[in-house]
Amino acid sequence: MKNEILKYIKLFLGFFVCSLGIVLIIRSNLGFSPWNVLHQGISKVGDITIGQASILVGILVITLDILLGEQIGSGTIFNIIFIGSFMDLILFLEVIPLSRNPLIGVPMMFMGLFILGIGCYLYISTGLGCGPRDALMVALTKKTDFSVRFIRSSIEITVLVIGYFLGGYVGVGTVITAVFTGTFIQGVFKIFDFDVKSVTHRNIKDEVILLRTYISKKAT
Repeated sequence: MKNEILKYIKLFLGFFVCSLGIVLIIRSNLGFSPWNVLHQGISKVGDITIGQASILVGILVITLDILLGEQIGSGTIFNIIFIGSFMDLILFLEVIPLSRNPLIGVPMMFMGLFILGIGCYLYISTGLGCGPRDALMVALTKKTDFSVRFIRSSIEITVLVIGYFLGGYVGVGTVITAVFTGTFIQGVFKIFDFDVKSVTHRNIKDEVILLRTYISKKAT
């Protein structure tokens, strides 16, 4: 049970680190990330909020993940809930100042991408399930012979283009994140000698069985 507790600590630490990286990118003040460009575009076309658009996209991506054979675990569900919550907390505390100068904003953005990569490594390596968007990256990496960098960059550019044509806002930072997110994540994975193809994620059913087994042992 101790190992399971440590796994979940690592999972939530990964979520927090991801959130920190995302907030750094936001506070660099250079433009929306590709996924948020898509969310904004859908919100305009569908006359819904960006948050509602994000949930809708998350559901669609999870469906695609399942069709590609990727396991959906507790980490997938917690990802949707806690990354946004941690982002709100960091933004509320205002611990990261808003950049007013591109000379500060660009380094902030690249630092945010590096930190985001570390967060992805931390929570994906637990095997408790990727977030919907990261699960798509993992599934496509497993299904093809392409690198994490190529797959992630392709996904980011694709959603960016779709979001742009739907009316989402694009800035120089949007282009930077679309091109370099995959590069930074792959670089971090190499630093930690982490092969994303080797991870077998535990699904929700496995989690329930494990919990029942633990409760049964405690009862006896």
